[in-house]
Amino acid sequence: MTVAKKIEAFMEKSSWIRKMFEEGARLKAEHGAENVFDFSLGNPNLPPPDKFNEVLRDTVDSCGLGDHCYMPQTGYPQVCHSVAEYLTEEQEVAVSNKDVIMTCGAAGALNVMLKALLDPGDEVITPTPCFVEYMFYVDNHGGVLKMVPTHPDFTLDLAALETAITPKTKALIINSPNNPTGQIYSEESLKALGDLLTSKGREFGRTIYLLSDEPYRKIIYDGAKVPSIFKCYADSVIGTSYSKDISIPGERIGFAAVNPAAAHKDILMAGMTLTNRILGYVNAPALMQRVVACMQGLSVDIGEYKRKRDMLCDGLAECGYEFTKPTGAFYLFPRTPIEDDVKFVKALQEELILVVPGSGFAGPGHFRIAFCCDDNTIVNAMPGFKRAIEKFK
Repeated sequence: MTVAKKIEAFMEKSSWIRKMFEEGARLKAEHGAENVFDFSLGNPNLPPPDKFNEVLRDTVDSCGLGDHCYMPQTGYPQVCHSVAEYLTEEQEVAVSNKDVIMTCGAAGALNVMLKALLDPGDEVITPTPCFVEYMFYVDNHGGVLKMVPTHPDFTLDLAALETAITPKTKALIINSPNNPTGQIYSEESLKALGDLLTSKGREFGRTIYLLSDEPYRKIIYDGAKVPSIFKCYADSVIGTSYSKDISIPGERIGFAAVNPAAAHKDILMAGMTLTNRILGYVNAPALMQRVVACMQGLSVDIGEYKRKRDMLCDGLAECGYEFTKPTGAFYLFPRTPIEDDVKFVKALQEELILVVPGSGFAGPGHFRIAFCCDDNTIVNAMPGFKRAIEKFK
């Protein structure tokens, strides 16, 4: 045995997203990339805003002695201040630089939070369908992830969440706009969730934290609004990145922000500052910190993603697929025409269409399409989508 037994088991059930990505590489080599329609990976296909390249060049040109050295583990104070100023506007709550930690992306932020919060055996709840990596993140820090299904339209099922909360519950992770469904949780439901966590926290004599994973916050359509988590619940923490909204996922830059109204904010921030170091991140990338300080509130052209969403939804509806039209993110999560979503995904593979089975997101009976791709991929895949569904009618 070379690797740990747990890791060997995790490898067996690891991300369907990566499995499909690897299958795509094989099919492209066999059939030619232009003949394979790859919707497997949420890798932004729009270029970063022009300002990103301008700021990046200016930042590199102005770097001097010491500009690539260690800085405070929370990040450069001026960068945290820039983030806090924008969060104050976005969250409609006064946020200071002392509430912000720059991190290695949203994944880094979540792991920093969970490491600071969890004792062995603590439970973390998340609504499903959900991002599959949550299971691994929680396990990284000795916790147990409990998955709770949402309603058929992927809105929060508060009754089910209430039933899932126990004296061992330490946190609840939400992701809105959601990967893989594109659903945005309403302000009404989030306030009700906040009331529920407050009530249960009092009942069990412990603080239950709401961790909000928000990398798709700016990717919204049709006039939708993502509510302020900080206004909905005091003991909340935001983790996010610049990966999706300005198309720089490979740069691994994001932040965590603790609600200024959190009951134990100071010790939580101190704990997260420590975990940012001892998890091996040490600090977020110095160059990217200085760049994103100038990018607050900016994003790629979201209208392009909306256009792709509409093109995809119109085409699939005409083919006979059923789905809830997403109001955010760049994913569609249609129902499969048969119960076995893995079998249907394999039927799509026969048409050289790569998607991810919903089972990979704890959403069986569905499949995920990442429409952050070129228009030709969407247009040219439609005949294959039609042939695949017709096989099961």
